[in-house]
Amino acid sequence: MGLSALLSSNGRSSHDRVNIASSEFKANPYPFYARLRKEAPVFRTVLPTGETAWLVTRYNDVATILKDERLTKEAAKAMTPEQLANRPWFRKWFKPLKRNMLDLEPPDHTRLRGLVQKAFTPRLIDQMRERIQQLTNELLDAVEGRGHFDLIHDYALPLPTTIIAEMLGVPVQDRHAFHRWSNALVSAASSSWRMLKAVPNAWALMRYIRKIIHKRRVNPQDDLVSALTKAEEAGDTLTEEELVAMIFLLLVAGHETTVNLIGNGMLALLEHPDQLEKLRNVPTLIKPAVEELLRYASPVESATERFAREEVTIAGATIPRGEMVFGVIASANRDEQQFPDPDVLDITREPNKHLSFGIGTHFCLGAPLARLEAQIAIATLLRRVPKLWLGVAPEKLRWRPGLVLRGLKALPVLDHQ
Repeated sequence: MGLSALLSSNGRSSHDRVNIASSEFKANPYPFYARLRKEAPVFRTVLPTGETAWLVTRYNDVATILKDERLTKEAAKAMTPEQLANRPWFRKWFKPLKRNMLDLEPPDHTRLRGLVQKAFTPRLIDQMRERIQQLTNELLDAVEGRGHFDLIHDYALPLPTTIIAEMLGVPVQDRHAFHRWSNALVSAASSSWRMLKAVPNAWALMRYIRKIIHKRRVNPQDDLVSALTKAEEAGDTLTEEELVAMIFLLLVAGHETTVNLIGNGMLALLEHPDQLEKLRNVPTLIKPAVEELLRYASPVESATERFAREEVTIAGATIPRGEMVFGVIASANRDEQQFPDPDVLDITREPNKHLSFGIGTHFCLGAPLARLEAQIAIATLLRRVPKLWLGVAPEKLRWRPGLVLRGLKALPVLDHQ
């Protein structure tokens, strides 16, 4: 659909809509974002949930709004009483899960982040290198000699889910269940039906987390849930609601984005055999390669929502108080003004100041872990499976619906030894 069909005067959307959360849109959102950067860099749209939102698509503007104090992560600090009263039912229902550091501002954000950031320092994450390497080898051992496998289900998904489960102290055998619940939640915003479907999944996940918390209170272990439970008991003002929301965030964010990074990244390499071969021949390029895959195939398409505390003007567009704003990271990462030849995959790209982990106060806490997992996963795969091919035509691949993340449902590959 052309941009002209979506725009009326003042850059406002008409009744024709692009469902930016649909599987079909996810297959290739980049031409649409390129048009927005050129013609309507701050674009008012209607989400599948019926809510109005503004998409900010240029690099400098996205970097600005991620740090702009006129925008808040907390709706209650921006909306009028009338706006809050008129929010859709699901916003109120999912409110308990919002008491996490991603959805709060200082001082609450600072307090909550301080409780977990010690576990995610680059030094501590680097100590996990051996375990991550061991796990990647075990996963590849399991598919060796098969001739074909699903790179998501057999490799990209079990790696980060196992690692975050072990860090938190969640039984690894439960990883399929928590990914199923998580998948329903991250896909929820793509349609009203999916939003309804997400409710029992959210309830099941919260109940599961409460059970884990109870077990760790009775029998503490050397894991993150035990540490957070002790912090609550030590008077670090972590309420039960905050504890559940924090573990929910770590469990979901701790695997969903890395699955997409490995999956999207490998698809990009398979579609660019020259870059794949370059990385195979020079394995030391793995660090800049992962940075380029983060930019080129952004696993997080948009930053999570922010709300205008007051009337805010960006790139000539005025956003009214209380309205929702999304910084589109995938668009910023392909901005012609920031990156030469932005639609070209170049694993030696330098500099590469992509925004895939955000910027400012809410910079991704798990960035060192995601980088390490992706570097080891991709390097090991290329070393151990030297003749890897895409198992289906790219246009036949199916993408997961959702508003914030972008990732594949499956990635069939052929292993021609």
